[in-house]
Amino acid sequence: MLTYIRTVYYLSFPVVIGAVLSNRMVIRLSGVDPVHWTTSLMLALVVFIIYTVDRLLDVRKYAMDSTGQRLTERHRFHYQYASLLWRLVAGVAVLAVILLFFLPPAVIRFGLILGGICVAYVGAVFRLPARHPALLLKEPLVAALYATGVWGSVWVQRPVITYVDLTEYLMFVGIAFQNLLLFAVMEQLETPDQSLFSLATQWGSERCNMILRWLTIAIVVAGLLLCFLAKDRFAQRSALVLVLMSIALYGIQRYPAYFLKNERYRWLGDGVFWMPGLVL
Repeated sequence: MLTYIRTVYYLSFPVVIGAVLSNRMVIRLSGVDPVHWTTSLMLALVVFIIYTVDRLLDVRKYAMDSTGQRLTERHRFHYQYASLLWRLVAGVAVLAVILLFFLPPAVIRFGLILGGICVAYVGAVFRLPARHPALLLKEPLVAALYATGVWGSVWVQRPVITYVDLTEYLMFVGIAFQNLLLFAVMEQLETPDQSLFSLATQWGSERCNMILRWLTIAIVVAGLLLCFLAKDRFAQRSALVLVLMSIALYGIQRYPAYFLKNERYRWLGDGVFWMPGLVL
């Protein structure tokens, strides 16, 4: 059973489920009725493709560069089953193309633009040298792309975007960035003997921890303000969920020794994106 759970984890299914649950929360917050049924399914397929291809290219780059860096268990899984995973990605991509014929035109246009940006990003990461300064943009860029995919696929199906929508979107971007920066810090603590290249190594743990604290404070303050200013009860509840997501990530940051064991920080860090399910 543990082997199956690890396989599901390595295949980024927790991230995919988190994206879908977050998207469903945005759909309910938007008040659009109905949002097209393929929206969340297409989002799940695209998130799976992007995350899987990104890791497959990572391990291919590792094999080509022979850097000698130790592969994580997740990357070792992708390295071992690379040929099978490429075929799986191809099959999922075919299903995504079929679903294009059912999506509203606005969502297709949005998806093509965002998808083009994601393809350009993944291709650039694969081609750039291991320590190119542009790679330091990975955490904020991925956070923005992930959040935009979750929220934008709904926004293009509604006529008006309110200040509540924008505020909670920015909170979600902050949470996604908090998640990725926290992972970078924990990876540095996990493998201090490895010469990693990330914002955590360039900024240092002290500065990163300060940024993570201020992110948490900003998200908590924004969420509490929405509880007082927003008139819609669901907007208030979703704001509180976003606050809890940020606080949960801060809890991982506060107790690194505990959450480093057995990669608990990854399981729980990705699991916070399931929390929108509490208000659905």
